[in-house]
Amino acid sequence: MAQIEPLTALHYEPSVAGPLQDLVAPPYDVVDGEQRAALAARSPYNVVRIDLPQGDPDPYAVAADELARWREAGAVVRDETPALWALAQDYTAPDGRMLTRRGFLARVRVEEYGAGRIRPHERTHPGPKEDRLRLTRATRANLSPIFALFSDPAGATWGALEPGTNEAPWGETRDDDGTVNRLWRVADPDAIAAVQAAAAPAELLIADGHHRYETARVYAEEIGGEGDHRYVLMHLVAMQDPGLTVFPTHRLVRGLASEQHEGLANAIRRDWDIEEISEEDLVPEPGDTVRLGYMDSHFKRPFRLTLKDQAIADAALRDRAEPYRRLDTAVTEALLLKGALGITDEQIDHLDGFGYARDAAEARRLLHSAEYDAAFFMAPTPVARVQAVAEAGESMPPKSTYFFPKVPTGLLFNPLATTLEWHE
Repeated sequence: MAQIEPLTALHYEPSVAGPLQDLVAPPYDVVDGEQRAALAARSPYNVVRIDLPQGDPDPYAVAADELARWREAGAVVRDETPALWALAQDYTAPDGRMLTRRGFLARVRVEEYGAGRIRPHERTHPGPKEDRLRLTRATRANLSPIFALFSDPAGATWGALEPGTNEAPWGETRDDDGTVNRLWRVADPDAIAAVQAAAAPAELLIADGHHRYETARVYAEEIGGEGDHRYVLMHLVAMQDPGLTVFPTHRLVRGLASEQHEGLANAIRRDWDIEEISEEDLVPEPGDTVRLGYMDSHFKRPFRLTLKDQAIADAALRDRAEPYRRLDTAVTEALLLKGALGITDEQIDHLDGFGYARDAAEARRLLHSAEYDAAFFMAPTPVARVQAVAEAGESMPPKSTYFFPKVPTGLLFNPLATTLEWHE
């Protein structure tokens, strides 16, 4: 079982740093240069200044120095006692539904991936790992939480935390997309014990933040021995939470040669039933049969592709577990991206002639403007299927899922060194 503990958090002190609204930011991997500048302009203490540091010759040293100054100024302080932090996120889903997702922030012991403990659910791209490792070494803190799922069919964990949410939240922010994040500090020992007891049998499935978790593993082994560095900051949400939603990430390709276009057309005619549809229907509903939407920038005609026979995918993915062979992202990768177009893992990892769009309208725009040659529109992957793939020991293709909303960076920090070490 995974080891879940309350954390003695580092957090902003609003009386010095100002409103939390001006201090938080989206996760580092969705912030571009223009947005970083806008966030940094909100406050001299905005978290992008340390989570996406800038400066020569070593931006990571800049981040460490900045965080140290914030602590010395009292803008960032460390709690005296451990606590769990309940987080409720009120949001409008991409499909228009108004929902609330509930979970809690804690520290989790870093372990090797394995059954009954912690599992990944996607393959990762190699690039961001070194960046996050260098930042962790410099700041000796987790600056943003990993997002993980666990099974709690009775809702016992939130039931234990909920009494602590009946008062005004410790902090509240509103994201640019309208998501309202409300955070409560829960230090009651009985509530903490009840959460730990309820979550103890659960296996944790990393939903978002694989790079950060793998960074935490490397960092823990670098330091060695026991201590705070053996833990990582996580936001934990029950798989059965009614506010948990998963949305698809669509695949786009460009720079296709004429023979690749021909090979793709032949593969589609051979293996898929083809139905012309409207552009608004390009994203299929999840189901037991592999279906996807397809459109190219030349003809601009939208189609629904339905795999003619599951045996086709089984043959192409014969060395993979059965749940993996039923993933639309895995089947698209095997039959069309790699099989018909000859795209390699390296090209996918480095986005070489390959790209992603989380929004179907954005994918269509990229086709109509001819920035990409073709797009494959994925269905949402049900949480149960994500879990089944992980339990089979498989990792889904990169960007197979899009968990929404994101957890803001800057709500809390998890220190990985003692107070004395911070001031060495």
